[in-house]
Amino acid sequence: MSSTKYLGYYFIVSPIQPTTEILIAELGEAGFESFVETENGVNAFIQKEDWRKNILDDVYVLNSDEFDIQFTSEEIEQVNWNKEWEKNFDPILVDDICSVRAPFHEKPSTQYDIIIEPKMSFGTGHHETTHMMIQHLLKTDLTNKKVLDMGCGTGVLAILSEMRGAKPIDAIDIDNWCYLNTIENVERNNCYHISTYEGDASLLSDRNYDIIIANINRNILLNDIKIYAKCLNPNGKLFLSGFYKEDLEMISEECSKNDMFFVTKFDRNNWIAALYDLK
Repeated sequence: MSSTKYLGYYFIVSPIQPTTEILIAELGEAGFESFVETENGVNAFIQKEDWRKNILDDVYVLNSDEFDIQFTSEEIEQVNWNKEWEKNFDPILVDDICSVRAPFHEKPSTQYDIIIEPKMSFGTGHHETTHMMIQHLLKTDLTNKKVLDMGCGTGVLAILSEMRGAKPIDAIDIDNWCYLNTIENVERNNCYHISTYEGDASLLSDRNYDIIIANINRNILLNDIKIYAKCLNPNGKLFLSGFYKEDLEMISEECSKNDMFFVTKFDRNNWIAALYDLK
């Protein structure tokens, strides 16, 4: 039997986010089936039999002056997805306390060791924001706190929350691959207090939390902050990331409109992870 032939497209994008997120979503709609995020963009793969000459014509971000995207492509005989993930997925080490790694990485001697299996439509992504959100959680008392991980991705922040004593925990993502990946990673890390849901902020009506974690992007955060505020219990905390330094002012203004005040932040390579408390 002959091996399946793929076409590989290698995109270099600027800015990385939200461009990469939008590009992956649009390529998925166009028929691309697998993605690996890189430091500079994303590699996308499609079976040759599913490819068509005008496949990129309707991809908005490729035809908009708002985004700077360059790409090359090639035909490849077969893709070893595990090899691709291993090549592009680097372990995260935070303050020598918490590690986030794939099963093929060597086990570190950290207090918290989180093992995740990156999946086709997720890749490595958001190292800076994930790193900073982990820093926040390591400095926060999570014992018996009810937590929401909104835009959970691989579920790493929900998993760390349980490791630090939080319960119960809801993990929500609108992307089906992320939803399925979180379920797998929750099981892989032997967590028992995390419920995973596929959807968006519309799922949050009549839910309340002591702590909300939202590592998404600026526009979604600005739209949903009012919903998060309504879900926070008295003395609740809101951790936000996925936006740049220059966006902090507008994020803080929106939080202030909804009775939340800025407390502190981490910044890393122009990304921000901020903490807001309910007034």
